[in-house]
Amino acid sequence: MQQLRLTRTRRVALIGLAGALAVSLSACAESKREEGAGGGSGGTMIFGAAGNPKLFDPIFNDEGETFRITRQIFDTLIQNKPGTADLEPSLAEKWEPSNDGKTWTFSLKQGVKFSDGTAFDATAVCFNFDRWYNMKGAAAQSQMIYYADVFGGFAKNESDDYSDPVYKSCEAKDPATAVVNLNKAKGAFPAAFTLPSFAMQSPTALKQYKSDEVTQSGDSFTYSEYANKHPVGTGPFKFDSWDQGKGEIVLSKNDQSPSQTAKLDKLIFKVIPDENARKQALKAGDIQGYDYPAPADYGLLRNEGEQVLVRPPFNVLYMGINQSGEAGEKLKDVRVRQALAYGINREQFVKSKLPEGAEVATEFVPKTISGYTDEVTKYPYNPEKAKQLLSEAGATNLTLKFYYPTEVTRPYMPNPADVFTSISEDLKAIGIKIEPVAKPWNGGYKDDVQKFGKQDLHLLGWTGDYNDAGNFVGTFFGRKKPEFGFDNPQLFQALAAADASPAGDAHAKAYQEVNKQIMDYLPAIPISYGPPAIVVGPKVKGLVASPLTDERFNTVTVN
Repeated sequence: MQQLRLTRTRRVALIGLAGALAVSLSACAESKREEGAGGGSGGTMIFGAAGNPKLFDPIFNDEGETFRITRQIFDTLIQNKPGTADLEPSLAEKWEPSNDGKTWTFSLKQGVKFSDGTAFDATAVCFNFDRWYNMKGAAAQSQMIYYADVFGGFAKNESDDYSDPVYKSCEAKDPATAVVNLNKAKGAFPAAFTLPSFAMQSPTALKQYKSDEVTQSGDSFTYSEYANKHPVGTGPFKFDSWDQGKGEIVLSKNDQSPSQTAKLDKLIFKVIPDENARKQALKAGDIQGYDYPAPADYGLLRNEGEQVLVRPPFNVLYMGINQSGEAGEKLKDVRVRQALAYGINREQFVKSKLPEGAEVATEFVPKTISGYTDEVTKYPYNPEKAKQLLSEAGATNLTLKFYYPTEVTRPYMPNPADVFTSISEDLKAIGIKIEPVAKPWNGGYKDDVQKFGKQDLHLLGWTGDYNDAGNFVGTFFGRKKPEFGFDNPQLFQALAAADASPAGDAHAKAYQEVNKQIMDYLPAIPISYGPPAIVVGPKVKGLVASPLTDERFNTVTVN
């Protein structure tokens, strides 16, 4: 059985950055950083997080601050080689598809245990797959965004938004062999098996702490005791505590981990929503690193001895348009959506607000992804044309409720308030009245936008999980979603056909055609591709930065 590796990488230079991205990372104020270095070979590292995690059960998550933590606790069957988008073994040593792509056979590492002592074997693998597929309750299913995007639907769909399930069954052929059967082939596999949402979790803990209990009250969701207090995986760290009042998540070394044993004794994530406060905490030695420093601070941080590592662009920022919101009838007119696109000065925004290396986005797939094409309809800044289109559509007095997030920094969006201000001023200049709505990222924003569709416009983006165009456009537009509020069966069918196309040139060409169709239909406005950075001081060693923001801390030391 031959191990399969991702073959659709167009930019070898991007993927070959592993060596260049391996960095020695650390901290600056001597006294406090020396205190953090005690106890074991790697001591304790405190990392400044941009926002609160949502929970710790990855199947119900779709945002980066939470995944940054769960990646340390859980392993997937396949993972990305550090610093790249290439595939390498994790809990599965080998993987092989059938000729028709409907069956995947995983040869598993043997002798592995979850941190609670439960054996990891083929039975545990099938338990996880069957758990996802058989999830009951509309509230729980609505939170499984990655699962629905990749696997379509459930054993019993509790919403019309889901399609027929891709997953069929799982067989534990023997303790070291798990066979996953699908109803149809997907071009996203095997890369999609690396998604952190599909991490392997302890069946014992999942059952003991009633992991599937998800309830909804109005706009709020409540998760299980498992998701908040008892996540159990095979990763290099295990969960200790989450003090929500202090905004502090504490992980400790998992001595049973099958991966390289963590060098750090403890890994602490300290929530510091304000970027400037994170910078000051690093300079004071209260933390040893943080993500997404402001582009204007790169030079200053380097001059002060910190290490600023800029990742290559593997993301897109977009302005979403909701065709089922309060202004939905107007936004259903493609001329209005075109006017929005022509009315935004993206060139000026990229030049003034984003770091060096950022580019204007002409579509929803970054240039580094197979399936990108330059042959799409483009919408250069032209405010007069925007006004003309609004007039033709009878939308000259349009008022739009524009949502943007607070208490967060994203790889594609260094400062959401600045992004909102820049774009909203452009839209006001073409005659649109803007009603701003600001909400905390994990305190109402994502649910209002993605679950309830309360907005007319909103800011969001995506950092690629693996090197496939479907991970971008399929995730955004592959099915009917409250975020965008449109129903376009022709587009959905085209995306499904591209996803099922065989790997290689045919797969890339299928997505190129879909990208052309998307940019004609214009369900949202792509804004920019941005290269995010991660910063740490000089005494933390061994972290490998990832274009996927898939940093793992098991190799890190603080000395």
